[in-house]
Formats: sequence, structure tokens, C-alpha cells
Amino acid sequence: MPKRYAMNMFGMIWVKDPSWIDADVINHERIHSVQQRELLYLPFYLFYLIEWLIRLLCYLNWEKAYRNISFEREAYRYGHDHTYLSSRRRYAWLRFLLPF
Repeated sequence: MPKRYAMNMFGMIWVKDPSWIDADVINHERIHSVQQRELLYLPFYLFYLIEWLIRLLCYLNWEKAYRNISFEREAYRYGHDHTYLSSRRRYAWLRFLLPF
């Protein structure tokens, strides 16, 4: 089975094949939309890239580095909780910044 990817750019979800998208994926991406807005978009992408590079140096594994980015950790942790965004505190992703 090919890997499935979705990407959120400035609040829009981009996918090659939308047939696999479900409510959990949409919620995961909505969490990213909130993260992007609270960092005013461009700093989000800069911080995301820097954190990914640091984690890549630590893990020497692309997938493990990606999964451990603080933004991704928050989105994966709460992607199945469809009520999370209603109670989420601002900058909640900071709780996932450490440990490496």
C-alpha cells in the first residue's frame, strides 16, 4: 500500500488522492491550521523546518524526525479527539517540544 500524505499550507489541505481522508485526518490538519495562525504562518514554517533539521540530526531518520516535530506530536496525539480544539490552549505545541 502506498504511503498517504496530506499537507496543510496556510490552512488549506492538499492531497494527491482524497479517497482516504477521514474525520481524524481533517482534525489533525485543523490542529495544524490553528498552530499556523497562532505563529502568523511564515514563522510556523520556519520553525517547523528548523525543528525537523535538528531532529533529523538527532535521529538520522527522516520519518522519526518528522514524527517528533512538536507540531506533529500535538496533531497526532489529539487528531482523534474531535473536541480538542474547543479546549486547546494557545501554543499548546510547546508542551511537545522536549524531549528529543
